[in-house]
Amino acid sequence: MNSGSIGTLIYIVALFALLYFLMIRPQQQRQKKHQQMVSGMKVNDQVTTAGGMLGSVVKIKEDTIILRVADNVRIEFLKSAVAQVRESAPEEEKE
Repeated sequence: MNSGSIGTLIYIVALFALLYFLMIRPQQQRQKKHQQMVSGMKVNDQVTTAGGMLGSVVKIKEDTIILRVADNVRIEFLKSAVAQVRESAPEEEKE
């Protein structure tokens, strides 16, 4: 190999390393954080879905959750559709 092809090879390796650290690794970290958030859900947690639906977790199944979005209204969502989990708040006192 001559010095020109070695330089090109180093350039290509550096480009792939840059691609990994700027795109692939952060995506893997976000995915891992989301998985931890979803696996840490409990009944009565307040959640927001990717579509913007707000609700309270009623039941947790293997791949889905059932959310209470209003009185006597329950909707089943995939766990992967959960965008945010907020801890359950204490019941507000009724006046």
